[in-house]
Amino acid sequence: MTVARHLSLAVPLLAVLAAARSERGRDARAAALLAFVASAVGIAALDEAARRTGWYAFAPVRGAYRGLPVDLWIGWAALWGPLPVLLRRVLPLPLALGLLLWFDAVAMPALHPLVRLGPHWLVGEAVGLLAVALPAQLLGRWCADRRHLAARALLQVGLFAALLLWFVPTLAFELGDGSWAGLTGLPASRLLLVGQVALLVATPALAAVREFAVRGGGTPYPWDPPRRLVTTGPYAYLANPMQLGAVALVLLTAAVTGSLALAGAGAVAVAFAAAVAGPHEEHDLAGRYPQGWRDYRRRVRNWWPRWRPYASGPPAVLWLDDDCGPCAAVWRFVARRRPVGLVLRPASAYDGVLRRAEYAGDDGHRERGVAAVARALEHVHLGWALVGWTLRLPGVAWLAQLVTDAMIAPPRPASDRRAGTRGEGCPTPSSASWTVPSPRSASTASPGSRPVPSPPPPG
Repeated sequence: MTVARHLSLAVPLLAVLAAARSERGRDARAAALLAFVASAVGIAALDEAARRTGWYAFAPVRGAYRGLPVDLWIGWAALWGPLPVLLRRVLPLPLALGLLLWFDAVAMPALHPLVRLGPHWLVGEAVGLLAVALPAQLLGRWCADRRHLAARALLQVGLFAALLLWFVPTLAFELGDGSWAGLTGLPASRLLLVGQVALLVATPALAAVREFAVRGGGTPYPWDPPRRLVTTGPYAYLANPMQLGAVALVLLTAAVTGSLALAGAGAVAVAFAAAVAGPHEEHDLAGRYPQGWRDYRRRVRNWWPRWRPYASGPPAVLWLDDDCGPCAAVWRFVARRRPVGLVLRPASAYDGVLRRAEYAGDDGHRERGVAAVARALEHVHLGWALVGWTLRLPGVAWLAQLVTDAMIAPPRPASDRRAGTRGEGCPTPSSASWTVPSPRSASTASPGSRPVPSPPPPG
């Protein structure tokens, strides 16, 4: 078994080193490292499932993590993660998965008695290839070639969530104190409360990931960064919202599970961010954006957010239909709170037909409907910004827009004063009827439209 363990580690690592010599691109090597982390975490989760289903098990040996021999784990992760990513130009994804299936089908029976196969071990192999190897390959290949930005950012979020919320706590429980029983043993009402607090804590970090993707053209992975300096969204309030969110989630898990080891891991993460990651980021961004970064960092801190947002450059614009009752109410609400870096414009000044409120940033980024109003809330203060980030969470934004369209203000063309016409305005809950609208009433607009300028609505 000792020889089998040595070969299980040495052969895959030597193959990765050989492949790395032929792929000298920095992006590709960094993507291969990310694929290794993804496959390692996935294999650890697959081993947990295998123990419960009886797909396979390992002989009791020294140097194991929860029964999984560490050398076999590293070698397996190298095969499923970085090796095919580094060879992606000569090894298409279907062929890579086919070769991995063939190799495992030959190697796993040959590793007996180190590996003890159950009667349905091939089911576990198929599950592993689809749930672990395939996502790791997609993540690594897309990051290496800078393709499918939204998808690779989503895969990174999934990987980092698995690390923070499952792997790191489990490792802390294994090596230190605490257990998942502290969480799973909670009553349903308290478990729901913990979930809500966790979502609240994670919302700024999730909004920051989205900001990186949609306005920066990059991801949270340090070797797949945004193409432009991002100072909007959560970054208008805090310079490191993702780091703060990650540490807060770890500390919340530590508090619920009663693990001092996990709390220590959170403290180590803060020290690492302050002493290693922070200076590296400062040096990198100062070199790429010398003037903009220095001005930003003078006004926006790490770990302690501003109350009012940082703004630079031309203001963003929120267009609303001032003939629409709900839209006019939104206008007054936002205007009274003196938004920073935001100008409100009426539908009559919009170049086109305004069907929903529309937000336009100075970088050309646009949002419509409820998402546009949520963007405007980011310009008020931290409390309303948190509401705006929550409204723009996936699923929440869709549901909020559906409710708005159905019950508050359906999308309709706004009135056009330049053409000498004026619509009747959006129907409100008090004025709307359940009958089909007449052609005249169909020429109005709703809160959730495009950009427009003019004096504020009365009231």
